[in-house]
Amino acid sequence: MKTLLLSKSDVESLLTMKDALESVRQSYMAYNQNKVTQPPIMSIDVPHHNGEVDIKASYSYQDEVICVKAAVGFWDNPKRYQLPTGLAFITLYDARNGLPLCIMDGTHITRYRTGAAGGISAQVLARPDSRIVGVIGAGEQARMQVMALKEVLPIELIKVWSRSEEQRGHYKQEMEGLLGVTVLTCDTPEEAVNSADMVVTTTPSKEPIVRDEWIQPGTHIIAIGADMEGKQEIEARIFARAKVAVDHLAECMKRGETQNPIRSNLIQKSNIHAELGEILLGRKAGRVRHDEITLFDSTGMSIQDSTMACMIYKKATEMGIGSQFPFI
Repeated sequence: MKTLLLSKSDVESLLTMKDALESVRQSYMAYNQNKVTQPPIMSIDVPHHNGEVDIKASYSYQDEVICVKAAVGFWDNPKRYQLPTGLAFITLYDARNGLPLCIMDGTHITRYRTGAAGGISAQVLARPDSRIVGVIGAGEQARMQVMALKEVLPIELIKVWSRSEEQRGHYKQEMEGLLGVTVLTCDTPEEAVNSADMVVTTTPSKEPIVRDEWIQPGTHIIAIGADMEGKQEIEARIFARAKVAVDHLAECMKRGETQNPIRSNLIQKSNIHAELGEILLGRKAGRVRHDEITLFDSTGMSIQDSTMACMIYKKATEMGIGSQFPFI
């Protein structure tokens, strides 16, 4: 039996943001329908090289597939090695016998499924007339989040702030060309957040950037950057006046943005409104008032990777894309 190998270009040719949005929607619902076994995330911090490694795994009963992904973030890669800051690799195993079905580049999948998560949250938690997005950070996820939001809402203006003026300029040029929207570069994070219908945070910060007093009624916040203990992008007090949804409650309390208000005793576990899958399944409400502040905290889930990777594996098999390798 041979294992299918899919390169980054193979995966890119088989994945669109619309596919990603539907895949992530299905993965959240499967998780909250107890159709998934998903152990805790394992993380390795590599401070001497300004990096980190996350290993996520899951077993999907629906697909009869075990998925393991190693995702790395090394922030000095572009300057030191001419490599992206984020890299990922996914292996799919046949859950019936443990044989490797497919090994594929997971970088593109990680980008798209993370972006799609924010988009799915906006469908149920943002105001339907949301048009202005304030983005904190100008890297990869600052792009992917807005790409997903543009698929689900009538986005017209993006206001972006990052510490690097050069990155802000590149972001403006790229996103205006890609999405056909206006991008305003901001000198301060407050300027980016001010008057935004949605705020997206995408940095590896360990100190709060977004302040409570900047957040106006009706805002939807998508907190993406905090995915490890000690990270923080937004002031913890924001949680005390927001309707909070998470992708995975235990992980967000441990390593997501939610860790900070929990540890500060500003909120309790019972104050978390829902996991996003519960809202998608109709078990919990999404946005119910125009003036609600809503917040989605995501650390990422293996079932997102698994569902998307299975979709790509099926497409590749049907279309004859990739190469076969006899491991056994």
